[in-house]
Amino acid sequence: MHTNNLPINPLPSWRDGISKKAIIEFVESVTSTDSPNYIPPMDRIAVFDNDGTLWSEKPFYFQMIFALERVKVLADSHPEWRETQPFKAILEDDMEGFLSGGMKALLEVLYATHGNTTTHEFEQIVLEWITSARHPSTGRLYTEMIYQPMLELLEYLQSKGFRNYIVSGGGIEFMRVWVEDVYHIPPEQVIGSSIETKYEMRSEGPVLVRTPKIDFVDDHEGKPVGIQKFIGRQPILAMGNSDGDLQMFQWTAAGKGPRFIGLVHHTDEVREWAYDQNSLVGKLDKALDEANQRGWTVINMQNDWHVIYPGKA
Repeated sequence: MHTNNLPINPLPSWRDGISKKAIIEFVESVTSTDSPNYIPPMDRIAVFDNDGTLWSEKPFYFQMIFALERVKVLADSHPEWRETQPFKAILEDDMEGFLSGGMKALLEVLYATHGNTTTHEFEQIVLEWITSARHPSTGRLYTEMIYQPMLELLEYLQSKGFRNYIVSGGGIEFMRVWVEDVYHIPPEQVIGSSIETKYEMRSEGPVLVRTPKIDFVDDHEGKPVGIQKFIGRQPILAMGNSDGDLQMFQWTAAGKGPRFIGLVHHTDEVREWAYDQNSLVGKLDKALDEANQRGWTVINMQNDWHVIYPGKA
């Protein structure tokens, strides 16, 4: 699928315009050996946020939806949840009550639904969910709500010798289960938030056990830290959609030589959603201001993309 013989138009789902032109000009400039901006393949690192950049994130981050559904699956084993917040709110479909608990409530739910399993058990739970669960308003599988234009960009970059990494605030083990099939990005090129994992020897053999304790949060300032920790090279291209990506943008832009920063702006309330600075998820405020000030490429979904999801305009 990924070859060096891409068609003359490598981004067919992108409308001709400033964003598409800027991407192609940058990629051709840094990959042409006769260009003064040539960058060798070992340094062609591209980093992508996931939620809101490679797939949708409304009404909530999809991993949050997974966690909320897991609370209901596990509720019979935890009768105390029916009288204990934030679980009581979730079981009563009181999303306003759940969200009022803020980060503390979210962490409690993540610990309860993501911890106390082996890595293999968790992989099977995620795999079963991601291949069957459907979005509450579109009815599509969540993996059918990936962005066709971004799939084309990933393929284009790979054909030009780039290594594509996901750098997301989402859970690393949650994403690794399915991203290779969906994005053609191998699990070792996924950086995300994680909970502590420990080695145990059991009667059936060695296992890795996920504990209900945060290890690393790969968001905001954590993204450059994660990039350095797991990649060890400064990216030359970064794509994101929210203030949570701002520090990743700044770190990428600070490198020597040509750099490309792309910010996906959700402006299409008909084919997807329109939101930015007032959104509960994917809030875009400071990053948009800095993008405009520094001349980064702002990708307007409504104007720049012919198609949003695969197989659908």
